[in-house]
Amino acid sequence: MAAHIKLHPFPIILLLLLSFTVQAFSESESKAPPQCQSESVGGCHDKAEALKLKIIAIFSILVTSMIGVSLPLFSSSVPALQPDRDLFVLVKAFASGVILATGYMHVLPDSFDDLRSECLPETPWRKFPFSTFVAMLAAVLTLMVDSVALSYYKKRYAKAAIAAGEKAKNGTVELGSVGHGHVMSEEVLTEEGTALLRHRVVAQVLELGIVVHSVVIGLSMGASGNPCTIRPLVVAICFHQLFEGMGLGGCILQAEYGTRMKSILVFFFSVTTPFGIALGIGLSNIYTDNSPSALIVEGVLNAASAGLLNYMALVDLLAADFMGPKLQGSFKLQMWACTAVLLGAGGMSLMAKWA
Repeated sequence: MAAHIKLHPFPIILLLLLSFTVQAFSESESKAPPQCQSESVGGCHDKAEALKLKIIAIFSILVTSMIGVSLPLFSSSVPALQPDRDLFVLVKAFASGVILATGYMHVLPDSFDDLRSECLPETPWRKFPFSTFVAMLAAVLTLMVDSVALSYYKKRYAKAAIAAGEKAKNGTVELGSVGHGHVMSEEVLTEEGTALLRHRVVAQVLELGIVVHSVVIGLSMGASGNPCTIRPLVVAICFHQLFEGMGLGGCILQAEYGTRMKSILVFFFSVTTPFGIALGIGLSNIYTDNSPSALIVEGVLNAASAGLLNYMALVDLLAADFMGPKLQGSFKLQMWACTAVLLGAGGMSLMAKWA
């Protein structure tokens, strides 16, 4: 059902991010104040030690990301983790809380730090709240993409169902053979088909937001020469990738993708942060974390990612589940789900103390 949805934006997004960041980081910073033309050295600046930590980070984050996003996909061997079970709902609620806190407590504050930095001109950067403005636009744009994509594929799906019905009447094809063995009817289209389409749009849009902020996080870590900053970051990012991956993996599982599409989504989620770290290492000689170009690029991308993640966490993940029949039908499960959300959001918020 709805098997013809093939959105593959991630290679294009990565190429665009790569071109923007390389251009920004290699750009001359002659207009920047003197104190902003080089990375702060400080008392914990050790490039050799930092490089060792970054190599460790690449492998540890890669493994943790793969474990997190893959766990829900192997729920067939663990009946308690299948989408129709209570434990799956609670794990997804916890992971949704992690995603929500990532947007509010990590990504958005980073954008404020970047776009309100003393290294940027006071006008316009400190005269207008660009971070919240970009985040708001990103949230609205995500809503539009969400709505348009769902509408487009519902119409496309309906046309395919009608065409299949006409062929069946003429004896050309069996009607029940279309769409994973389900008989095409208005009921399937409006309920089961719509739900599946919704899950597929959510999975891809959520991954898009994760890819954006993962590249930025990886770049910042890869270009840093401060071991004191990197050590807590490794732990925090591993925690973040594990549970954010579980939330994304749950969405991919509910989307009922084939093996090929599942592999693509798992691959890009797992490698994006390590790729960003490796890219940051490569750019470390020309990258200045407090240069105007770097601050603007990182700040805008972080703000856009925060708006997208906050919208997805609240609307597509939490609201969809909490207003759905399963949680609405059980007050006890609602309370456990609320607790799971608070634990996930609280744990990720606590990580903001170190990273």
